[in-house]
Amino acid sequence: MSGHLQIQPFSKQVQGSIQIPGSKSLTNRALILAALANGKTLLEGCLFSEDTEIMSDALSRLGIKVERDKEKRTVEVTGNGANFKVKEAELFVGNAGTAARFLTAMLCLFAGGTYHLDGTPAMRKRPMQGLLLTLRKLGAQITFHEEEGHFPFTLETMGLPGGIWDVDASQSSQILSALLIAAPLARETVQLKLTGETVSKPFVKMTVDMMKDFGAKISGDGLSTTIIEPIESYAAKASLQIEPDATAASYFMMLPGLVGGHVKLPGLNQTMLQGDIGFEAVLREIGMNLEFSNGSMMSSSTKLKLQGGNFDFNPISDTFLTMAAAAPLLKGPTHIYGIAHTRKQETDRVHAMATELRKLGQRVDETEDSLRIVPDLDALKVRAVKKPEIETYSDHRVAMSFGILGSYDLLGDGSPWLKILDPNCCAKTFPDFFVKLKALLQASLHS
Repeated sequence: MSGHLQIQPFSKQVQGSIQIPGSKSLTNRALILAALANGKTLLEGCLFSEDTEIMSDALSRLGIKVERDKEKRTVEVTGNGANFKVKEAELFVGNAGTAARFLTAMLCLFAGGTYHLDGTPAMRKRPMQGLLLTLRKLGAQITFHEEEGHFPFTLETMGLPGGIWDVDASQSSQILSALLIAAPLARETVQLKLTGETVSKPFVKMTVDMMKDFGAKISGDGLSTTIIEPIESYAAKASLQIEPDATAASYFMMLPGLVGGHVKLPGLNQTMLQGDIGFEAVLREIGMNLEFSNGSMMSSSTKLKLQGGNFDFNPISDTFLTMAAAAPLLKGPTHIYGIAHTRKQETDRVHAMATELRKLGQRVDETEDSLRIVPDLDALKVRAVKKPEIETYSDHRVAMSFGILGSYDLLGDGSPWLKILDPNCCAKTFPDFFVKLKALLQASLHS
């Protein structure tokens, strides 16, 4: 794929089925838990993407046997409990927040290790301080090589004691999840206390549920004071099925709302571990139809104009970009709030979306925590004549969100009107996103 991609609009209503890849969040949590178990765990339906490859490669460097089969979408991990063979290593975490935070906490479980960690320039700016401060208090020696509290740094590990662990996870719930995953392998019982609030709370519940599935003994929900009893290691599982990625599904859930028709999404259900399935409630509120049956979701829309509204996206913040990119085609303003923490993710997502929407002639009121988008279809059509280019800021979610907007036949003749720069940034979580979008287009044309 070249440095930019013209999005081909849907000239007919969408009709088809799309298999969403495995969840990044579940895959990377499962990889860590399986590595900390004794014995073999087979992970099925895994995501194979940049972020999960980074996690797998790091575990391999630490002496964990990780066998990947991309065709079958399986990963077999042979964990060795609380005993890493490799006591010194250099690890590169890319821009993968789960790998960065989970690996850092995990490494601190093992006494006598020296580990050098670094990430991309973007990762060097992302929040790590809350995690590193707690680990320092618990005995880890951390030497920063550039900015205090950020990558790159060297960890000298001492193992982790029990007792009271205070953590500030206000900037990322992954900080809290990282410590939760490590806590059962501390030397004694851990009382984990969250100071203040955290964000994206459903991801913490996901972590706790998965830990229990791997044999952890936990009292509490991870969001207040939580008691974690010590265990020798996590319990290996014969097999674990990874759910389809609910965040990645959000783009295809939204698609019928913009182009009409219906999309079937196998594997999505209302009882998923992933909180981002909650995006379906937002889509219902704007006027779309979503039905769950026989282990699948059907997303459909017959309305010509869906309604904007006011939405708290804090629990499902990864999906706010999907809604923001669609806002120019909705009726009335769309107010999205609870998203301040997303300014410190792959990019400043709030500012990125505001900038690109303004480029398309939309009025956007931006605060630290919110976006209010006032649609202007006429202005969008004027800008479309010049085939505007969407800057993606190396952020997969910016690229995919605007890919769905570009699928709308704005000019009425099926001609492309929107370009996505650096479409390959989707490799982070959904490498074949634009391939699947095009396949759905072709299926719709011939249905």
